[in-house]
Amino acid sequence: MSVLVVGISHNSAPVALLERVALDDDGVQKLMADAAACDHVAEATVIATCNRVEIYTEVDRFHGSVESLSRLLVDRAGATTEAMLPHLYVHYDDGAISHLFQVAAGLDSMAVGEGQILGQTREALRRGQELGTVGPALNTLFQQALRVGKRSRAETAIDQVAPTLVSAALDQLDGASDAVQGKDVVVIGAGAMAGLATATVARMGAGRVAVVNRSLDRARRLASQYDARAVAMTGLAEALADADVLITCTGSSGTLVSRDLLATARAGVADRPLAIVDLALPHDVDPDAADLPGVTLVGLAQLAEALHDGTSGAEVLEVRRILGEEVTAFLAARRQASVTPTVVALRSMATSVVDAEMTRLESRLPDLDEQVRAEIRHAVRRVADKLLHEPTVRVKELANEQGAVSYAAALAELFALDPEAVDAVTRPIGVPEEGAP
Repeated sequence: MSVLVVGISHNSAPVALLERVALDDDGVQKLMADAAACDHVAEATVIATCNRVEIYTEVDRFHGSVESLSRLLVDRAGATTEAMLPHLYVHYDDGAISHLFQVAAGLDSMAVGEGQILGQTREALRRGQELGTVGPALNTLFQQALRVGKRSRAETAIDQVAPTLVSAALDQLDGASDAVQGKDVVVIGAGAMAGLATATVARMGAGRVAVVNRSLDRARRLASQYDARAVAMTGLAEALADADVLITCTGSSGTLVSRDLLATARAGVADRPLAIVDLALPHDVDPDAADLPGVTLVGLAQLAEALHDGTSGAEVLEVRRILGEEVTAFLAARRQASVTPTVVALRSMATSVVDAEMTRLESRLPDLDEQVRAEIRHAVRRVADKLLHEPTVRVKELANEQGAVSYAAALAELFALDPEAVDAVTRPIGVPEEGAP
């Protein structure tokens, strides 16, 4: 069994195409269930953010799995296979593990080093656990990825030197230094990104902040943390009439702020500048709204272009060093664990042989002294242990070398181990065996 990732992100596709594969909560769960139902897929989960959709799976075959998972994303986009496939990427086994660690550390984010991806990785694990599509293999991998992400942020300043999407977007506005300070800000949404946006503008000294959401209860919960006011979606137009800055980041599948709605809301204040930051995928704000007088619109497409060349130099290099260590250690542990079922099965077989021979001896020598019988049993077991010691130690040492799986297979073949006995050890341990596609 091996790890396979099929995905699409801001690194591989334009924002317009990303919008077509964007997922709401129900869509994420459906994609996870569909992926888990594919042939050759044993486990599955999905990382879905404003700039990526990635399907993580544990598979027993490469080619058939890639085709099935790619088809799920093609169908989601409603695009032709020819138009979609060039923008999909595939990572397999060692490459898939390395990719997930980079994602969790923030190196693959639009804003390098941003911390929100760590929570989104944790959410992918939680969803898979609740839906029952994540098993031992992906659970182990994602838990380690979360630890790697935390280590990268604890040992470097990557999350301090790299901007969040919200901060980076506000930096694109004219007069960024005072884009928010003392201004009336409207935030549409109440999820993680909206929470980040509200916290950011509050920290930057915003005047009045309004949180608008379809669920007024959720808006109230978020607003109460930052001395903001909660507004139902029906009050959006009224809130926009007083706004200097609008930040929107919902999971809605349709446009929330049309050009006509914005024009009507600003009818009495048409000359008042309004800066709009649209971080939603698909977009919440009609792009034509930027044509209205006084309106400046920053969307993910402009933000991606602005951040394309932005890196954090030495911090990025240090995080990459940490990732190199972590990937090497994880792969070494996994390879050693992959031979454990064979070693355990071999020792179990030896124990069975010893027990069988002792039973045979006792039937032939029923009057054997109990102390002598115990000494014989002890001696035979010591002989078996010594004979098995060197091959079992060596197979673990060789596990980190190229062709490690063949050593375990050779051991099983030489000692005629029952495959079912090896599998019986593998299942409880939950460690995937490596295999070629």
